[in-house]
Amino acid sequence: MVVTEYVVDNWALLLVLLGFATSLISTVFLEKKTVMRMYALIAEVMILSIVVFIEFYLVDKSEYRLLRSFLIAIRYSATPFLVAQIIFTIIKRQRWYIFIPALILAIIDFVSIPTGIVFRIDETDTMVRGPLGLLPYIVVGIYCVLLVVLMIHNSSKQKIERVPIIYFCFAFFAGIVMPFIIGKEYAQLFCTTIGISVFVYYVFMILQVTKKDPLTGLLNRQAFYADIADNPQEISALISIDMNGLKTINDNEGHAAGDLAITTIADCFIRAVKRKHYVYRVGGDEFVVVCRKVSEDDVIELTKRVHEQVGATKYSCSVGYSYSADGKKPIDQLLSESDAKMYNEKQQYYKENKKEAR
Repeated sequence: MVVTEYVVDNWALLLVLLGFATSLISTVFLEKKTVMRMYALIAEVMILSIVVFIEFYLVDKSEYRLLRSFLIAIRYSATPFLVAQIIFTIIKRQRWYIFIPALILAIIDFVSIPTGIVFRIDETDTMVRGPLGLLPYIVVGIYCVLLVVLMIHNSSKQKIERVPIIYFCFAFFAGIVMPFIIGKEYAQLFCTTIGISVFVYYVFMILQVTKKDPLTGLLNRQAFYADIADNPQEISALISIDMNGLKTINDNEGHAAGDLAITTIADCFIRAVKRKHYVYRVGGDEFVVVCRKVSEDDVIELTKRVHEQVGATKYSCSVGYSYSADGKKPIDQLLSESDAKMYNEKQQYYKENKKEAR
């Protein structure tokens, strides 16, 4: 029976999509529009898997050659649409025009049915690429590169965020290259590749929510305590940062203005840090940077970059650091020393500006 054969061939995909859809029902960590986009993505992968199955089921049936052509056009068109949908779903602030290249390709694919410019089915019922036969792969490749670039651009430069980026690079690179290695049969695996990749990213994203500050996207207080307990001998320095005047902003302009101030300086910290620097929001206006295996000069340069970045805004912050050359200084001591230097700088700031410390 055809339905049974489809279920057997796509059992792994169906389980992944069912698990994905079930987990979305109870999630409270994602915006509603993101959840709805993920449901749309699940439906699209499901539909594409059916299209691919029917297409391959009709391979040896000459009387359905025209139908096969339509199904191939759908498959070639759906692939870039799926990647565009992934970008639209997981990358914030994306607009509908991300789908325009995929739409143009879809038009070309369907024009290929009578013209054969992208593909055609010959007299032996074999699909043959036309002059533009590589265009669908090129468009998908561009979308995949764009996805990776946007993921890198939107990351907070934390080491852990490289994991899904590397995973997506591998999965989508395989999706582009594998058809040329194992042939058209890979089309039957593509939906499973997409389904598993997005579900793995979703699971990773949910796990990361427990370590992220929802307002700034920085690592949170729980992550700070967990991370300083991991190989503490590698920690060379702690940098304590405290925003100046947040209470005044909240009292005079409202908490929305205060939130904007916090996110603004958090973005400054993200731009200031480099490798081996990890930024945490540990309180309302309190931040800590953990530096691993770095020199004191590197720490000093980082504090300067923090002041420069924040100084370019209308806000200000106080910074203090403590350094351990051999990594043997206790974390509590490092934090106490960096806090003390930060509070000294804060006192100096309020004294020079003749403001009340708030």
